[in-house]
Order: sequence, then C-alpha cells, then structure tokens
Amino acid sequence: MQDNDKIKLFEEAPIPTAVAKLAVPTILSSLVMVLYNLADTYFVGMLNNPIENSAVTLAAPVLLAFNAVNNLFGVGSSSMMSRALGRKDFDTVARSSAFGFYCSVGAGLLFSLLCTVFLSPLLTLLGATPETADATAGYLLWTTCLGATPSILNVVMAYLVRSEGSAIHASIGTMSGCILNMILDPIFILPWGFHMGAAGAGLATFLSNCVACLYFFVLLFVRRGRTYVCINPRMFCLRKNIVKGVCGVGIPASIQNLLNVTGMTILNNFTAGYGPNAVAAMGIAQKLNTIPNYVSQGLSQGIMPLVSYNYASGNIRRMKHTVLFAAKVVIFFMLAICIFYSLTAGSLIRLFMQNEEIIAYGSRFLRGFCLALPFLCTDFLAVAVFQSVGLGQYSFVFAVLRKIVLEIPALCILNMIFPLYGLTYAQFTAEVVLAITAVFILRRLFRKFEKQYPQAAA
Repeated sequence: MQDNDKIKLFEEAPIPTAVAKLAVPTILSSLVMVLYNLADTYFVGMLNNPIENSAVTLAAPVLLAFNAVNNLFGVGSSSMMSRALGRKDFDTVARSSAFGFYCSVGAGLLFSLLCTVFLSPLLTLLGATPETADATAGYLLWTTCLGATPSILNVVMAYLVRSEGSAIHASIGTMSGCILNMILDPIFILPWGFHMGAAGAGLATFLSNCVACLYFFVLLFVRRGRTYVCINPRMFCLRKNIVKGVCGVGIPASIQNLLNVTGMTILNNFTAGYGPNAVAAMGIAQKLNTIPNYVSQGLSQGIMPLVSYNYASGNIRRMKHTVLFAAKVVIFFMLAICIFYSLTAGSLIRLFMQNEEIIAYGSRFLRGFCLALPFLCTDFLAVAVFQSVGLGQYSFVFAVLRKIVLEIPALCILNMIFPLYGLTYAQFTAEVVLAITAVFILRRLFRKFEKQYPQAAA
C-alpha cells in the first residue's frame, strides 16, 4: 500500500507548506488541550476554594506521568513508523503501530491498578496534606484509578495517526475530547450543576478521553485499507527490531517525562510549605505557562514525521531546512509571548482567582517561568530531531542534564537563596545551558548526516 498524496507531502511539497500541514493542526490541538487543562483550573477556581484548586495542582504530576507511557509507545512507535515509511518498509510500519497500541492498553491498566492500590502513599508523595488529601483523591479517582487507559490511549493513537501525515485527523481526535471536557467541566464542578468540585473536573476528563478514543476507533474502521496504522492483534509481535526500534526512542522519551514529574513533584512540595494560596498560585502560573510550551511541543511533534521520513530516505538537505525553518518561527513566537506575559502577569492570574495574595504570588511566578520560553523551544526542537532519527540516547542525555544535573539542584539552591520566588527561575537556569548545548550538537549532527549522504545534502 502506498499513499501518493502522503509521499508528495513528505518528499515534494515546499517546506513551509509541509510544516504548516503537519504542524498547524498539531499546534491547534495542543492549544485546545491547554484550554482544557486551564478549564479545570478556571472552573475549580470559580469555587473560590484554595483547597479544591490545590487538589488539581497536586495531582498534576500523576497526569504528567501518563506522558511517560505516551512517549514510550507514542513517540517510539511513530518515529519507527515514519522512518519505515521513508524506507518503504510497510510491514514494519504496521507491526510498529500494533506494538505501540497494545502495549499502551496494557500500561494504562497497570497504571490504574498501581494507583488504586497505593493511593494513600501516593497522596503523601504528591505533597497532599490532611487538608487537601480528600479533594486530591477525588480528582485522582476519575483521572487515574479509572481513567488511565483512555487518557493514555487517545494520545498514543494520535501519535500513530500523525506518523503517516494525517495530522488533521490526529488533531480532531484530540480536540474532540478536549472540547467535550470544557463543556462538561462547569456541569460537574459548579454549584448549579453536580457541585463535585475537583472530583467533577476528574469525571469530565475521564468521559472526554473515552470519547476521543472512540473517534480514533471509528476513524481506523472507516479508513481500513487506506491507512498505515494497524491495530490488528495478529500484527502484534515482539520481534527484536520492532521492540528495539520503538523502545530505543521511546524509553529515553519516557524517562524524560518521568524526570519532569519528579521535578514538578519537588517544586510542588517546596511550594506546599508556603501554604494553599502559594500552591494554588503556582498551579495557575504553571497552567498559563503551558500555553506557549504546548505550542512549542506541537510544532516539534508536528515536524517529526517529516524529519524522520527525509532522514530515512537520505534527503538530509530537506530535513535540515525543515528544522531551521521551524526554529525561526518558534523562537520569534516565544520571544513575543515572553514579553506579553511579563507585562500582563497580574491580569492573567486574576482571571482565575479573585484573591489578592494568590494574584501577588502568581504574577511573580509567571514572570519567572516565562523567561525560559525562548530557550525551551530550542531544546524541544533538538529533542524532536533526536527522536526522529532514532538517536534516543541523545534525548536521554538531555533529560538527565535538564532535570538531575541542572533544574532539580537549581530548585534547591534558589529556594534557599530566594525563598519561594527562586523556584520559578530554576527552569530558566537549566534551559539556557541546554539551548547552547542543543545548537552545538545539532550542528555536528547535520554535518555528520551530510557526509553520509553527500549527494542528497548538496
């Protein structure tokens, strides 16, 4: 099976056009996902109860941990599929997608089981106090104990669909769940509805993820015979080349997200020592900061199939120009967002909570977080290139540098020097160093690839 339209997109379309077709739908779905994440914070914040708002913030590391599984089987399988498409190895494409799909289902079920059994120690680990434990447990019941599998599966299926160039369908599937979540949030959270508070936000998330999964199942059924994505159980296998290819990229990406969870948990634990208002403010600032982060991630994820395909087919010149074009666009955007957040931080925090102490905390937090944005987008692009070409070890080194070597020590040191407010500058410290490293490594990689394929690079 060969889809000529997809081949033309990867091989012949002008780079700005190809990047737009692949990245814009991904960015839009990422922005909708941000809005859906903000919706939880916004509608819970309307209760004007810091405890309920703190519950959503404290549970965030667990939901972020889902990304470890998403990246293991989503990023790993999609990278393997796109590279196999570049080689015209369609059997490997099908087997890689089946491997990613069924492993995601198994991982989601295991995640739910473990979180249910060990809920009490998990709450302690997250930094929940006796005051916030019940609300946090109610949120985790729906999002994790019952909802881990649909939450993981809908993201992984979006990766699989996107790997063959169907970015629009991947985005529609993701956005359908997000939009439903925003509709259901006020119904389950607010007093005029079911008045469930943080638990209602969790229920809305669970239902919306189930709907997103349903969209992808219907899509694959309708497009059967015209899609490279395969979830036929007979195509699932543990062949060495499939497992090694998926896990070689997916495991480092997964570890990167687990380290992100560790960093967020440490940040929340430090913040919890300053009271529920500080935790609530930190949660709001983090959610606002995810908007540009998701744009940057959306662009990086969107170009991955294009980078993978052209690397595997030996068209290094097209691959390099794709990355450079994406870098110019995203760095300019991040600089603009950094300026905007610095000027409007207080007003933005006020949209979520009408509490002067929270607004004072949150505005300073947001100004600290946004300084890292221009450097963070460079790091995201570098990691996307590493994952696209199968260099999972490079993304692993970056993950270790970002969290263990740089950011977590910076959290501890800056919190001692500048109590509470120093926490928000730890990411900036780490990302500046990583951005410089990323530019250096990418230059060397492109030179290496050009020597391997001198005719294609000319």
